[in-house]
Amino acid sequence: MSLILVIGFGLKVGHLLLMLCCSFVSLILMKLNKSMNLWMKFLEIFSTYTCMIHLHYYQQLGPRKLRKRWLRKLLILWIAFGTILSLWVFWYLRSQALEKRKETLANMCDERARMLQDQFNVSMNHVQAMSILISTFHHGKNPSAIDQETFAKYTERTAFERPLTSGVAYAVRVLHSEREQFEKQQGWTIKNMTPVKKDEYSPEEFEPSPIQPEYAPVIFAQDTVAHVISLDMLTGKEDRDNVLRARALGKGVLTAPLDLIKSNRLGVILTFAVYNRDLPSNATPEERIKATEGYLGGVFDIRSLVEKLLQQLARKQIIYVNVFDTTNVSNPISMYGTDVSDTGLQHVSPLNFGDPSRKHEMRCRFKQKPPWQILAISTSFGIFVITLLVGHIFHATVNRIAKVEDDYHEMSVLKKHAEDADLAKSQFLATVSHEIRTPMNGVLGMLDMLMDTVLDVTQQDYVRTAQASGKALVSLINAVLDQAKIESGKLELEAVRFELRAILDDVLSLFSGKSQEKGIELAAYVSEKVPETLIGDPGRFRQIITNLMGNSIKFTETGHIFVTVHLLEEVTNSIDVETESSCKDTLSGLPVADRNRSWEAFRPTDQTAGPSESIKLIISVEDTGVGIPLDAQSRIFTPFMQVGPSISRIHGGTGIGLSISKCLVNLMNGEIGFNSVPKIGSTFTFTAVFSNPNEQQMNGESKSQFCNMRAVIVDPRPVRAEVSRYHIQRLGMHVEIVPSLTSMLSMLTKGSQIVNLVLIEEDVWDRDLANSSVFAYKLRNLDLKVPPKLFLLTNSIGGSRQSNGVPSPPVITKPLRVSMLVGSLQRAMGGNKDNARNGEVPKLSLSKLLIGRKILVVDDNNVNLRVAAGALKKYGAEVTCADSGRKAISLLKPPHSFDACFMDIQMPEMDGFQATNMIREMEYAINNHIQLGEYTNISRWHVPILAMTADVIQATHEQCLRSGMDGYVSKPFEPNQLYQEVSRFFL
Repeated sequence: MSLILVIGFGLKVGHLLLMLCCSFVSLILMKLNKSMNLWMKFLEIFSTYTCMIHLHYYQQLGPRKLRKRWLRKLLILWIAFGTILSLWVFWYLRSQALEKRKETLANMCDERARMLQDQFNVSMNHVQAMSILISTFHHGKNPSAIDQETFAKYTERTAFERPLTSGVAYAVRVLHSEREQFEKQQGWTIKNMTPVKKDEYSPEEFEPSPIQPEYAPVIFAQDTVAHVISLDMLTGKEDRDNVLRARALGKGVLTAPLDLIKSNRLGVILTFAVYNRDLPSNATPEERIKATEGYLGGVFDIRSLVEKLLQQLARKQIIYVNVFDTTNVSNPISMYGTDVSDTGLQHVSPLNFGDPSRKHEMRCRFKQKPPWQILAISTSFGIFVITLLVGHIFHATVNRIAKVEDDYHEMSVLKKHAEDADLAKSQFLATVSHEIRTPMNGVLGMLDMLMDTVLDVTQQDYVRTAQASGKALVSLINAVLDQAKIESGKLELEAVRFELRAILDDVLSLFSGKSQEKGIELAAYVSEKVPETLIGDPGRFRQIITNLMGNSIKFTETGHIFVTVHLLEEVTNSIDVETESSCKDTLSGLPVADRNRSWEAFRPTDQTAGPSESIKLIISVEDTGVGIPLDAQSRIFTPFMQVGPSISRIHGGTGIGLSISKCLVNLMNGEIGFNSVPKIGSTFTFTAVFSNPNEQQMNGESKSQFCNMRAVIVDPRPVRAEVSRYHIQRLGMHVEIVPSLTSMLSMLTKGSQIVNLVLIEEDVWDRDLANSSVFAYKLRNLDLKVPPKLFLLTNSIGGSRQSNGVPSPPVITKPLRVSMLVGSLQRAMGGNKDNARNGEVPKLSLSKLLIGRKILVVDDNNVNLRVAAGALKKYGAEVTCADSGRKAISLLKPPHSFDACFMDIQMPEMDGFQATNMIREMEYAINNHIQLGEYTNISRWHVPILAMTADVIQATHEQCLRSGMDGYVSKPFEPNQLYQEVSRFFL
């Protein structure tokens, strides 16, 4: 069990480290903008599976008490590790500081030893040079060129070249046979170096030198040591050994430290032998002794010399310096320094004074003991504190994890309850929508059937009013249910082919009646760069346009409503163009809100993002209505919120249309914004991403009738003229624009090309009726092979007018659409006069499809059965009704004679999905028999089953297909949808 718990903890730590690494890689990929989608998908899958592993571990192998016990042990182990680490860091930093202190002491001691040795060598070299000088000018000259006065002055003036000597003296070699003559010559007696009283110096205390083979009396001396003149250097023990070694070796030799005469200070004497000039360089010791003329000695007062040296390094006096003569290792002689207490460290630097028989060294110590190791103490203490903090954090984290686990389990239970509640809410909405729409279906269906009976004008008006009220209620129900689906996150988009321009024509037709009643200009314009066919959700796109245009119609009394569609790159490439427009540059000539400001808050477009076949459109709906007050613009997209209570009283509405539109735009990977100026108007703009199909389906049916015809538009407003040109060019015509009737007449008079149509804006015609009459008169009298047809473009429905007996041309009522233009032009030019209204399927087409067809209608509601049967019988179908799924199964048991089945989904005992599954199972069994050859008159048995329900939440197209149905028809029947579905089977 312990091993399992350790493995579990390792999994948790490893998961944490892996998630940190994944986050770091995500940041790098986000910066580089590479493979981000694939990486995020991998990260999502990875996180899901690791969380599942952890959950399974804690559920199966992670008892909480055992986990706490092991985590407590781990915490103690961590604190012990941190304590050991802090002690090791203290020891390491302390040792590093000690090594640095040792190195500093060594550098300082070596520096002082090197300076003392260098200055001693300088002094020694100068003393040796003086020995050569004496050999040359005293013994080499006769008479001697040097006397005591000369020697004293010379040595005094050259004392700076001997920085460490306190005095120089020269002792001549005198044999015993020469002593008497020498003493007479010098005028004094050779004296013994050792005074009678060693503590006091007095020349009278020195006795004559005892008889010996030879003497070394001092004859020349620097003034500082003039008291040694006449003293025999061979009478002192250290001096005698020094002199004898010097003449035998031919080098400078040093005495052991001794008390200097008169000063009683400790010092040493450096001695050089003075030879005659005939001594060869490779002489033997005997030859050197024989050639010796005298001895030159330099006196070194060690204490004063070392103190003088240290004064030069006064700023560095942080150490004690001792100089020792270590010739006798067991009993070294202190030449300089004082006894100090042990301060911890000592460094020894060797000294070489040129005498190989004597050894010297310098010993150095710091004056102060080592300071407290603040860095080591603070660092180790900091590590220990961090260890405790990490342990505390670990302990708190463990407790937090335990709490989070408990909360997670609690939240899992609450999540399950919430999901159950959400499912119950969805089922409740489905049931409520079905229960509301089912009687509404009966109401609308019966009203539609009532319209087919003989009614007077008043009765027809009542029926139309009831139909409009019912459809408004159905629209309200759909809007509320859409909002519910958006809140539950269950709203999904389709991906089917559709023609955007046809959808805009349908929406224009929907609002054409209201725009004509108000006399406002209603128009749509689609850029020629927008493909004819797109892939997306046409129903939701139509819903967005309908919501925006519905608001514009509601709040606009004069002016225009203008819908434009462009590719996004068209707009972004023209951002630098002047955005302020004059009144003449708008559709109606009234000022409008700047549309460019409606998308200024959109995210910057990334031209490289997304697949190459995606199309990003930007759609604007511009109106000249009352505008939105500034204080209400911040809540315009809030559900069920309106500008003010007066708006609801005057114009009505629920306030959820814009909220739904914004959610739909987000689902289309777009954005929505607006710009509104009170008393000027509003402009709403949104973007949407669609797919571009590989093959564009061009609708050439309407173009073939008017292809290559030539039309001229008479309109002084550029924007309105371009909109008219756009719609007429969709018919395949060549279109030109002129600003006035005079220009039009001039073109017809001078032009060589045939003009088939002349479309004149109503305000141009009505501005000067007399001039219009003259224009019509001259046009009739022109000698043209094919006189052009005249049309007036108007915003309201009105009768024909006459001016000066000249009737006005035929009227084409706006808004312009392809189907309306085709019908108007065909009627004026003597073509088909029985065209259906825009967007409607002719009854004749449905009759051709359904006449003589045997159709089974299944619904548990008797009213719905009568409505559906009546609608289908109206188109010539033979209808059989069934009120349950079981009856439908018995009627559709092969073989049967039904051509199709319209089946309700929500029915008692057996719903439509279950009934369809059983019907498909029966067909599957009969098809197996057909394959075995038992039936020869049919190749495959399959009856088309269309779902027929008022449920707009659950009865989706995908659910119908999964259950074996072939299509979906909502209640009440719409001719367009009915035609679209049945045509797939009966054409």
